[in-house]
Amino acid sequence: MAEYTYVTYIEGTADQIWTALTDAAQSAEYWGHANVSDWKAGSRWEHQRTDGSGTADVVGTILEATPPARLVNTWEDPAVPAVVKPDVVTFTIESHDGIARLTVHHRNIADDEQLAIAGRGWSAVLSNLKSYIELGRPLASVPWEMP
Repeated sequence: MAEYTYVTYIEGTADQIWTALTDAAQSAEYWGHANVSDWKAGSRWEHQRTDGSGTADVVGTILEATPPARLVNTWEDPAVPAVVKPDVVTFTIESHDGIARLTVHHRNIADDEQLAIAGRGWSAVLSNLKSYIELGRPLASVPWEMP
C-alpha cells in the first residue's frame, strides 16, 4: 500500500475551502464532478459526474467531518468489488493570517500505477481549486486533460 500527500497554500479562508470541497455546485465548478453527501460521519458520499447522469465515479463513507478543519472519507471505485482496506483521503485545512494551508493525504493506495494516477489527479484538482478560490473561477483549461 502506498500513500500520497499534497500541500498547497491558498489565499482564502478555511470556510471557503471547506465549502468548495463539500458543496456539490462548487465542487462541480473546479473538479468536474459534484461531491454529494450530508457530510456527517457514517454517511455515504459520491463523486458524481456533471453530465446529468447521476453516475458516481468514486464513492465512499464519511469517517470524520469537522468543519472547517478536517474531512476524512473512504475513496472507492463503485465498479470494483468492495476491498478489505479502501483508500482513505484526509483533507486538513489550517488558517493563518489571510491564507490557508490545505493538506490532502491519500493512503491505502493499491500499487504504483494507482499512486501515479493519484499524484497527477490531486495536483491538477487542487491547482484548479486554488484558482477557483483565489480568482473566483477555475483554470482556463481542464488541467487533468493536459498531456
